[in-house]
Parts: sequence; C-alpha cells; structure tokens
Amino acid sequence: MIRSGTEIEVTMLLCDSAQSIGGKLFVLGGGWSVLRKIEPRSNMALAVKLSIPWSQANEPHRIEAQLLTDDGEVVEQEGQAIRAEGAVEVGRPPGLKSGTPLDASFVLNFQGLDLEPGGYVWELRVDGTVMARAPFQVLA
Repeated sequence: MIRSGTEIEVTMLLCDSAQSIGGKLFVLGGGWSVLRKIEPRSNMALAVKLSIPWSQANEPHRIEAQLLTDDGEVVEQEGQAIRAEGAVEVGRPPGLKSGTPLDASFVLNFQGLDLEPGGYVWELRVDGTVMARAPFQVLA
C-alpha cells in the first residue's frame, strides 16, 4: 500500500513491561494476547511508536489510551476508568532529509490491574481518532 505521508502511523505492542530510552523501545515479554491470571493483580505495558509526518513536526498531538471490554464497555478499577493521556510533540533534528517521518516512542505502564476473566482491548487514540487496538483475553 502506498501512503500519502500525511497521516500519523502507529505501532502498539502489548507487553509485560517496557521502557523508552533515547527514542528506542526496550520490551520484555512483548506481543502476547492471552493473560493467564495467576495472581489477583497484573501488570502490563503498551509500547508505542508513532511515525509522525514531516509536515506535522512541532505540532502537539493528544494521546489517549483506554482499556475496554471486548463489548466496548469502559473498564474501571476502584471507580476510575483505566486510561492514560498526554501529548506528544516532535521537532525536526538538524540535518534530517526533508520529508523524513519523525519517530516518537513512549511506554504506558499499568500496575496492579485486577481484571476478571474475559475479553479486553486497549484502544489508542491520536487527536481523537482510534489509531491502534490491542485485543487480549484474560484466562482464570
């Protein structure tokens, strides 16, 4: 598929843990879609890489991640939706060839989640548009 280069591209990986250091993602236990519930609470992370078009450099982009059931219901813990939000803005480094997409990598860590067996999906929105989904199942 030929892309116009005007849209942000997103790669999102569900993992046990991850870090973003120096623009690179370091992932442990990544790429799973089944969580076997051994302990009451689980930790997980979303490792995310955005490819931002050259034309959108130095513009803030709103990022939102939310956990939903596979039926689309918001998942809550202690009365609060399980979600994270923030903003990403990248600049053009000196010497980069004109038109080169700009990378923005980050990790969203979620600690102590108490999820019942069933189907779930992480949705990542960029500027209000769903750009990535990571479905998974929790087994007892």
